Amino acid sequence: MLRAFFVHLSENASLRRFAEQSSLGRRVSNRFVAGTEIADAVRATQVVNRAGMSVSIDNLGENVTNPDEARHSAQLYHQILDAIAANHLNANISLKLTHMGLDVDETLARDLVGGLVAKAASLNPPGFVRVDMEGSPYTQRTLDFVHELHRTPGYADSVGTVIQAYLKRSESDIEKLLSERIRIRLCKGAYKEPASIAFEKKEEVDANYIKLMKILMKSGIYHGMATHDENVIREAQAFATRENVSRDAFEFQMLYGIRRDLQQSLVREGWRTRVYIPFGTEWYPYFMRRLGERPANVLFIARHMLRA
Repeated sequence: MLRAFFVHLSENASLRRFAEQSSLGRRVSNRFVAGTEIADAVRATQVVNRAGMSVSIDNLGENVTNPDEARHSAQLYHQILDAIAANHLNANISLKLTHMGLDVDETLARDLVGGLVAKAASLNPPGFVRVDMEGSPYTQRTLDFVHELHRTPGYADSVGTVIQAYLKRSESDIEKLLSERIRIRLCKGAYKEPASIAFEKKEEVDANYIKLMKILMKSGIYHGMATHDENVIREAQAFATRENVSRDAFEFQMLYGIRRDLQQSLVREGWRTRVYIPFGTEWYPYFMRRLGERPANVLFIARHMLRA
């Protein structure tokens, strides 16, 4: 119920304009968004790296409306890759295909993302581009896109994607991705989807996540388990120990500003951990979905505002 409410708010254009243009909105979002500029993302990444964790940097945005916006989005990512190399950051990048113009011109989007993967592959050490998953209308298009990129000579080690455990199709999608040794970030899912294609009950989503997580951990391919759920994390740790899965064979992934205590605990215990750091002016939809995913985030923001 709460998640659906915040997903609905994330799609409200009037609220988005107010939030993204107001100082109050930006102040509220600071917990979960590193800032609006590449320099902000670099500083946040340096702090996280010093704490022993790697990073995935995301320039927030989706559903551009013209080719120039798509090219501008891609250019920002080229600058991020330059900043990663110049500052010797332990980081990769995450992007959405609709931010690269998928709905405007699919050929253009393919060229823009292909250029970013090529640049990432050319870095020393080689970089990595995570193609994020969006709502279900984009699931198959995203997977087709990633399979095609991964088959391009020289790209295989520098591109991967995301699978959402709440979708009923995800086990089949994982089988196809693993057959080509494509790296996966497994998350629960943050969009509102119909019951015909998605599990709705938390216990069903959790059970499917754990099932898929175990498949990935035994695959011999390096994947990311994106969750803040301590029960799921303990299940992963116990499974790794039981099945002799090396701690270097996968990583936990968590969001910037959420459960920093848990992030630090994982690092102290020797588990690889990556923090997803978003930045940019188009932060409102992302922010609303984060509030819907975890009610504690709403309470945190309320306390923060009362203290301000």
